[in-house]
Amino acid sequence: MPTSSSSDADSSDPAETPDVHGAYPRLADEQIMLLSRYGERKRLTRGATLFCEGDRDCGLFVVLDGLVRVTQDHPPSGGSRVIAVHGRGRFVGDLSMLTGQAVYVTAVAQTDVDVVEIRYDRLKEAVAQDQALGDLILRAFILRRSIHADLGIGLRIIGSRYSADTRRLRDFASRNRVPYRWEDLETDPEAESTLQALGVSPDETPIVIWKGHTVLRNPRNTELAALLGLRDAAPPSDAVDIVVVGAGPAGLAAAVAAASEGLSTVVLDAIATGGQAATSSQIENYLGFPAGISGAELADRAVVQARKFGATFMIPGEARSLQRIDGHFQVGLADGARVDASTVVLATGVRFRRLGVPGMDRFEGAHVYYAATEFEARLCRGDAAVIVGGGNSAGQAALFLARTAADVTLVIRHDDLARDMSRYLAERITSDPRVRVWNNCEVRELRGEQRLEEVVVEDLRTGERRPVAASALFVLIGSEPHTRWLTGAIALDERGFVLTGAGPEGASMFGTSSAGVFAIGDVRSGSVKRVASAVGEGAVAVRLVYEHLVRAGRR
Repeated sequence: MPTSSSSDADSSDPAETPDVHGAYPRLADEQIMLLSRYGERKRLTRGATLFCEGDRDCGLFVVLDGLVRVTQDHPPSGGSRVIAVHGRGRFVGDLSMLTGQAVYVTAVAQTDVDVVEIRYDRLKEAVAQDQALGDLILRAFILRRSIHADLGIGLRIIGSRYSADTRRLRDFASRNRVPYRWEDLETDPEAESTLQALGVSPDETPIVIWKGHTVLRNPRNTELAALLGLRDAAPPSDAVDIVVVGAGPAGLAAAVAAASEGLSTVVLDAIATGGQAATSSQIENYLGFPAGISGAELADRAVVQARKFGATFMIPGEARSLQRIDGHFQVGLADGARVDASTVVLATGVRFRRLGVPGMDRFEGAHVYYAATEFEARLCRGDAAVIVGGGNSAGQAALFLARTAADVTLVIRHDDLARDMSRYLAERITSDPRVRVWNNCEVRELRGEQRLEEVVVEDLRTGERRPVAASALFVLIGSEPHTRWLTGAIALDERGFVLTGAGPEGASMFGTSSAGVFAIGDVRSGSVKRVASAVGEGAVAVRLVYEHLVRAGRR
C-alpha cells in the first residue's frame, strides 16, 4: 500500500519510518474498513495534536491520508524529538491505550491528514471481530514500548547509583514496564546541571521528572503509580465478587477467567503485574509459544486481556490483613485502603531468598539483584556479573546476561548443572564460552569500597577461597512464600505456604481453611512451581469461586 501525504509538506519533514521489526505494520484495506466502522473520521490540519504525552483514555488513530509524527516533547536536550512518522495504512498509538495508563509520547499531524479515531471501548468490539487484527495491534504496541525503553523515552529519573531509593524507583518503573531515562549523579554532568536548573539540592534526590516540568522529590511508589495511572481507581465502595491478591501468572489467569465470567474483579499487587515470571527474559516451555516469549510480554498480554473483560487493577496494592466482616472479606492494604469482596483468591507467589553473607547489607540496594531483565542487563553492560543459583531462572539469567556483560560466572553448590535445571538450559550453558560455571562453590563475602568490586567464592571440597571480579551479583537461590500477613487468618504449613484441600471446601483442591478463600500458584502448599501450572490453577479456581458464590446465593 503506497504512502501518500498532503501537498503542503516541505522538504524538511521527516519521511515515513520504515518498519524493520514489526512495530509499525501497515494495515490491509479490509482491516482499515473494519476499524473505520467502529471509529470517527476526522480531518486535521498540519500541526494539530492527536494526543499528548501524559494523556489518558485517548484512542487509537488509523492514518487514511497524510503523515503523522510521533515525538517526545521534553527530551533532556530540549525541544522535540521525532520517534517515528506514520503514513497511510499505519495506526498511531501506545500500549498505555490498552492498559489505562498515561501515554509517554505525543502525536502531531505532520501534514494535513485524514484519520479515523477508535476509542478503547469501540476498539475492543472491533478486534473481537478479527482476532488477527487484535494480535497485530497488541504486538506492535509491545514492540513500540520496547523501543521507547531503549531510547529512554518517558520518565527521567535522576539520582546516585549508590542510592537505595534510586534503585527502588528504577526497579518499580522497570517491573511495571514503564520507559524511562536514568541520569546518574556520579557520572552524568547533565544530571547536575538539571538539578541546578530546577533548584533541587542533592539531598533531595532521587527525583522523577514527568513531561519536562513535573518534579517529584524521592516519591513513594504509590505517588509514582498515581502519576502514571497504574491504579485504575480508588477501591470500590461496595463488595466485589472476587479480589485476586497477587498479579503473577496465576493471579492474572484468575483475573481473566473471573472477569470474562462477568464477576466484578479487583487485582492487587505490591509491585507490578507479572510476578517473578515477568523478570524472565525468555520462557521457552510455555504452551503455544514454540519460539519462546518473554515474561514481560506474557504479563502485558494478560493485563490487556483482563482489562478487556472489565477487571480493575490496583498497583501498588500491598495486602497487609485479611478479615471476615459481616459475611464478606476485607483485605487491608499497606496505604490504609481496604477492598471488600465476597471471595478472595490468594496468588501472592513467593519472594526471593537473600544471601546471609558479609557485605550484603552494604551492596544490596544498588549492586545485588534478584532478577535478570532488560533493566538489569543495561545496568551491568560491559561489566562482570556473578550469578548464584542452579535452577532455571539462574540458567536463563546466565545466557541472557552473557549477551552484554563482559564476563559471567555461575556459582552452584553441587557438581551437576542438570540436577535442578532443565537439560536444554544446562547444555546451552556448558557449550557457551561466555559463561563460566563454578561447581561445588558458595559465595562467602562481598567486597568493595563505594561499589561492589569482587565476590569471594569458597570451594566446598577444599575450603579454598578466591575473589572473583564482579560489579553485579545476581542471587537466584529459591524463594519463600509471602504469607506473613495471613498468619492467624488461614492455615499455613510449616514453611509458610497456604494449606489447601483440607478445609470446608477441601474437595475443591484449592479451597483453604476459610470458606470463600482460595489459594493458587506458588503460594499454595504442594503446587508445581511452573508458569503453565500456575495459569491452569488460576483458571480452575475461578470455576470454584463461581460455585461458592452460587451456594452463598450471591450469583
